[in-house]
Amino acid sequence: MFDKLEAVEKRYEELTKLISDPEIIANQAEWQKLIKEHSSIEEVVQKYREYKKQKQRMEEAKEMMEDKELKELAEADYYEAKENLPHIEEELKTLLIPKDPNDEKNIICEIRAGAGGEEAALFAGTLFRMYSMYAERKHWKIEILNENETELGGYKEISFMIVGKGAYSRLKFESGVHRVQRVPDTESSGRIHTSTATVAVLPVVEDVEIEINPADIKMEVFRASGAGGQHVNKTSSAVRLIHEPTGIVVECQTERSQLQNREYAMKMLRSRLYNMEKEKQDSEIANARKSQVGSGDRSEKIRTYNYPQGRITDHRIGMSIFQMENFLNGDLDEMIDNLIAADRAERLKGEEE
Repeated sequence: MFDKLEAVEKRYEELTKLISDPEIIANQAEWQKLIKEHSSIEEVVQKYREYKKQKQRMEEAKEMMEDKELKELAEADYYEAKENLPHIEEELKTLLIPKDPNDEKNIICEIRAGAGGEEAALFAGTLFRMYSMYAERKHWKIEILNENETELGGYKEISFMIVGKGAYSRLKFESGVHRVQRVPDTESSGRIHTSTATVAVLPVVEDVEIEINPADIKMEVFRASGAGGQHVNKTSSAVRLIHEPTGIVVECQTERSQLQNREYAMKMLRSRLYNMEKEKQDSEIANARKSQVGSGDRSEKIRTYNYPQGRITDHRIGMSIFQMENFLNGDLDEMIDNLIAADRAERLKGEEE
């Protein structure tokens, strides 16, 4: 571990010089790249320097202990520094875990009603509202990309983009099957029904990160459906893109301009293709070592919302929260923090194996 830390500190010092070089600054693309790398390792370097400072403090206190007059004071200093070291070591181990390169990215979230008919569509609407309120708490921006609303106000499916720093790092563990147990508004006899909705959280990727051959894309235009006044009946502004090699189909119909809808649809397509490749790589890693949390297989039941008991249970970490109303109003941080901590612990274990 300490050889790795020495190498990281050496690279940090190199980068500190490079980002101050006028020639590098003149090349903005290169400078931005180096600034990003410098920033990404700064925390671990500062923590490592703190570790070395405590080690030095111990050594100096040990020497001072030879002096009878200073012995008592030096001993206190020595043992305090010694006590600090294991905590700093643990923090260093955590900081050395490779960061997910997508963590700072914006996301595209897709929610689809699963088993349960109209009740599943209403639950998909509940989830959309929950994530919208969470985004509001974080001062993130939401843009709806595509929606297929039902008569009762639920969604067969809805796709939206969340724009905000660290959106992917906070919401990536939401991918998977969400199950609800409640008495539906549509049920007169008061029986508890179980319904599901699937959530997929995809990082928004740039053109440079994934190449798409334009010849592989078939584009169809059609008239938008749903709210939008007379405009929706008059123009074919909605866009459907079909990626023929994979069969992936994306639609966007929320913007008035066909050009804007195509732009958003391309974002969705890039994210889907990127995620397909990422899932393939993740499954290869998982074959070697099963991850406790995972980034969310869409077929995996990850969470149950039990209304009669006011309980939300995340099955991956065995955690239950008994504050249903707050949770559905976007108070997700406690659950998300625990999912991140569990993932970090699992990856740390993997690094040590």
